[in-house]
Amino acid sequence: MPRLIDPSLIDSLAAELSDGADHLQVASVAADIDPIALVRSGSATSGWAGYFSSPTGVEIAGLGVAWRTAASGPNRLVDLDASIRTREVDAPLLVGFSFAAHGPGPAEWNGFAPASAVLPLLSVVSRNGESRLVVAVPPGRAPRDILELLLGLVVPPPLRVFEAADHVVESRPVPAAWRESVSEAVGAIRAGALEKVVLARSVSVRTDIPAHPFDLVSQLRSGYPYSFTFGWQEGDSVFVGASPELLVSRTGLEISTNPLAGSAARGRDDQEDIGLGHALTASGKDQREHVFVVEDIRARLAPLTDELVVPRPILRKFPTVQHLSTEISGLLSETRSVVELADVLHPTPAVGGTPRDESLLFLDKIEEIDRGWYAGGIGWCDPAGDGEVAVALRCGLLRGSTAYLYAGAGIVADSDPDEELFETRLKFRPMLDLLSAT
Repeated sequence: MPRLIDPSLIDSLAAELSDGADHLQVASVAADIDPIALVRSGSATSGWAGYFSSPTGVEIAGLGVAWRTAASGPNRLVDLDASIRTREVDAPLLVGFSFAAHGPGPAEWNGFAPASAVLPLLSVVSRNGESRLVVAVPPGRAPRDILELLLGLVVPPPLRVFEAADHVVESRPVPAAWRESVSEAVGAIRAGALEKVVLARSVSVRTDIPAHPFDLVSQLRSGYPYSFTFGWQEGDSVFVGASPELLVSRTGLEISTNPLAGSAARGRDDQEDIGLGHALTASGKDQREHVFVVEDIRARLAPLTDELVVPRPILRKFPTVQHLSTEISGLLSETRSVVELADVLHPTPAVGGTPRDESLLFLDKIEEIDRGWYAGGIGWCDPAGDGEVAVALRCGLLRGSTAYLYAGAGIVADSDPDEELFETRLKFRPMLDLLSAT
């Protein structure tokens, strides 16, 4: 198989690195390499691999860990940000965090911290129309050992659609029990204990053969180009997905966030699709669900900004579902990193509920699954504080021949359990369609 990396690029990197350095070294060179090819080529032999792509055109893929920081507890993102700021290197890091402050509990999530940031040993970074191959060498490590990893990478084979000869799908909890939880949530809302709460459920998909996780990520990237596509590997588990929702991005003092709340199916033809979209925009129930999210974000960002623009919601269409969407933008009054801003916003009412504390307590009592990194955040940042963090949705955790998929629905006073169950089925489809192909 041909090599993925031209040896002349490796020679250029070697010229920038020194043996025996007592500090972290970073070298980069312009390179015409598809980032997803890096992780498709090397993830099987790497304990850690990561990938993130944005509709804005940013793509970052990495193999191996040059430096990592992790944090837990209610201040985990603040602590994570403080640790990131100690690394004065000209290279982006991949970041991710769980929904809950103390992180995942089940064994399938072993290795996934409550909050984590990784500077890869090897990465391909595509930003502003330029792609660069980046090598980070930890103190005391020989650069040649890491560069030899690059030499060993080969061009991955052409993508083939994953085909499982057989598969078994199991719901957690079973649909009838989840509908009962929706009814209980509606009762709590009508009693005045909550205004909105987002209930999640999971399905596990067992296939006769294991999927290649970063092949699936590549298929998601192609099939959902207006979503944030991601893959994060810890050992033999890989968290993958294609999320439509931006939690927050920052470039200098400019920030943006794009909450989605209120959902409908896509139509079987243009006429039905337009009708479903019109019904969604006219739905009082969906409008209220959306307003809860937008107003919470407005209240949290307003004290931090000199300018905050909150337009009227629009309709955004994705392959399996359409959403009410508000594209909020602003100008920070003082510098705050994208990770700090994620701490301010997470969890929004789009994934938790409102009021925040009461809804989270309700979820602790009623929800039967551990969300892991589902409905947490995943993205990238640089030491200057710029970056993007997506809400981790339309996703699943792959572990061998089993995939654990997650989806949720926003519950308000006039929610119908059957309709909410149908909404979660729409949200499972991006991953379920790939894993249950026959």
